[in-house]
Amino acid sequence: QVQLVESGGGLVQTGGSLRLSCTASGRTGSSYIMGWFRQAPGKEREFISAITGSRAGTEYADSVKGRFTISRDKLRNNVWLQMSSLKPEDTAVYYCAASSFIATMRRGECEFWGQGTQVTVSS
Repeated sequence: QVQLVESGGGLVQTGGSLRLSCTASGRTGSSYIMGWFRQAPGKEREFISAITGSRAGTEYADSVKGRFTISRDKLRNNVWLQMSSLKPEDTAVYYCAASSFIATMRRGECEFWGQGTQVTVSS
């Protein structure tokens, strides 16, 4: 089992920045792929970004490419999502997730999820 805890959400103005953190505990020695999703009210959960375990390759949704940056520490216990140039449409609950495969990560079929952290971008 892997436990994921997000932090760093909050209220920010349009154009501002936030850095989300995800701390993993439990069986973190496994090479899980870590990712971020978000879900806005009335909308489906959306894949945002992922980072692989082996070579730290990254993927981003087109909606955040160039504005968000995912990173992780070498021990793979912490994952961050640096969000810049935030827009009101970025308002959502952001979730950290872990998956064994990138394909299942992309589909949102992750094995472990955090509880989420709210990000609100005011116009």
